[in-house]
Amino acid sequence: MAINVHPLPVRHPEKAHKPDTPMLRKPDWIRVKAPTSPEVAETRRLMRELNLNTVCEEAACPNLGECWKQKHATVMILGAVCTRACAFCNVATGKPDGVDAHEPEHVAEAVGKLGLHHVVITSVDRDDLPDGGASQFVKTIEAIRKSSPTTTIEILTPDFIRKPGAIEAVVAARPDVYNHNLETVPRLYPTIRPGARYFASLQLLAKVKELDPMMFTKSGLMVGLGEEKIEIMQVMDDMRAADVDFITIGQYLQPTRKHAEVKHFVTPDEFAAYTTIATSKGFLTVSASPLTRSSHHAGDDFARLRAAREAKFAARTA
Repeated sequence: MAINVHPLPVRHPEKAHKPDTPMLRKPDWIRVKAPTSPEVAETRRLMRELNLNTVCEEAACPNLGECWKQKHATVMILGAVCTRACAFCNVATGKPDGVDAHEPEHVAEAVGKLGLHHVVITSVDRDDLPDGGASQFVKTIEAIRKSSPTTTIEILTPDFIRKPGAIEAVVAARPDVYNHNLETVPRLYPTIRPGARYFASLQLLAKVKELDPMMFTKSGLMVGLGEEKIEIMQVMDDMRAADVDFITIGQYLQPTRKHAEVKHFVTPDEFAAYTTIATSKGFLTVSASPLTRSSHHAGDDFARLRAAREAKFAARTA
């Protein structure tokens, strides 16, 4: 008797017919241990029980084992399917499901059960929604504030391009940190981030500061995609012109042969040089290393960020 087997949906349909790209062998400084601790299993179980997605899993983050061992998970709201098709990203692309009305309460419940003092909330791009998903960010922030009022909240949002009022609504919800990643240098946007626009992302960061000058802003870059050092320095200058407080720089890691290839692995010494340069340009906080990611050590980094601002203000009034 014939058995009908329905094939699983392709995770990256827009990349399926692309030729394979080469995958460089990872250097020793980029290797991490497999996530096998009991805390990892417990965190995964909690996320499934609450029907939540994490960018840690969907984006294949190399720091999952380290972060989840400490029960630090970055929740990804608005589903697990993205409307964009960035060449670097492992999140599935396609037609998203409807918005889960219970998601904000589930996120707040997870924050409480994990005992998080600082939480990072991100999302897929939802170009299909009139507000790009901004209202779900607002509801999630409000739910966390209600159940865990002492928890500081960091959000990592899409660009909300062509979504009037979205940035204003999210800023009005008063997250402690507003993060939006530029991801790469302008020259590489057409191939690496084709659905986005560099200056739209830069303007979003500037808009946040315009709306609330005291809100911390943060943005990140991947390196190893073929960018030049001088281009990274120009992006740093652009970020500072938008008054971005915190920059993260990490090594791009290729998820599959269908994704953009790693052109080179940046050495730890080169990352140290980027740290020195970024600090000299006036960023309050800099995190630059091969395994740096937007939400890696976010709680500790937020404490450093707040202390750096207090020290800056104290120096001005001394």
